[in-house]
Amino acid sequence: MNSERKRVSPNPLIEQMAADLQPVRSIRFRDGLILVTLAIIVTILGVDFIKGLWFNGLSGGASAFFVITNGLLLILGCASVSSALKMAAPRVGNSHDGPKWAMAMAAVLPLAAFVTLIGHDHGTSLLNDPYGLDCFVGGLWAAAATAGALVYWLRKGAPVSPNLAGLHVGVASTALGSVAYGLACPIDGVVHLGLWHVAPVVAGAIIGRYALPRLLRW
Repeated sequence: MNSERKRVSPNPLIEQMAADLQPVRSIRFRDGLILVTLAIIVTILGVDFIKGLWFNGLSGGASAFFVITNGLLLILGCASVSSALKMAAPRVGNSHDGPKWAMAMAAVLPLAAFVTLIGHDHGTSLLNDPYGLDCFVGGLWAAAATAGALVYWLRKGAPVSPNLAGLHVGVASTALGSVAYGLACPIDGVVHLGLWHVAPVVAGAIIGRYALPRLLRW
C-alpha cells in the first residue's frame, strides 16, 4: 500500500515576514575609507581657507619635532579610523590592537614636553603660550567632519561595543583634526606641540568614550 506524502503548507507568519524583507547593501570598508578621506580633505581646505597653511613648514622649514609630532598623530588617527570602520561590520578575527600601540607611541610626545620643561631653566615661561589655546580649540573643531563621517558610517552598521567604537571615533577624529589644524601652526617647539597638539586627542578620547556611545547603539 503506497502512502501519500502530506503536503506541508507554509507558515503564513513566515510568508508575511519574508514579504517585508528588503535587500540591504553590504557595508564595504573601502567605501567608509573614501568617506573619511573626503572629510579630511574638506577639513584641510577649511583650515587653509580660515587660517592659511604654513607652507614654510610643509616645505621642510619646520623642526624635526614638528614632523615627528604630526607623523605620530597621523599614525594614531589612521589606526583608529581603521578600527572604527571595521566595527561597523564586526566579524571573527577583527583586531583592534593597532590603536593601542599608536596611543603608546603618541604618549611619548607630552612626556618629551614635560621632560623639556623640567630640564629648562625657565620651564614655567614655556607654559605661557599665547597660541596654545588656539591650537587646542582648533584641533577640536577640525575634528568635526571626520567624527561626523565615522558616526554616520557606524550607524549604518552594527558595532558590538559602542563604548570602544566611540573611543576610537573620538581619538581618530581629534588626532587627524590636530594634524590638519597643525598644518597652519607656525610654532614647532617641543612643549607647544607635545602639549597643545596632543591635548585635543585626550579630550576627544573622553568625549568619544562617554558621549558618543548613545549615538552608536542600534
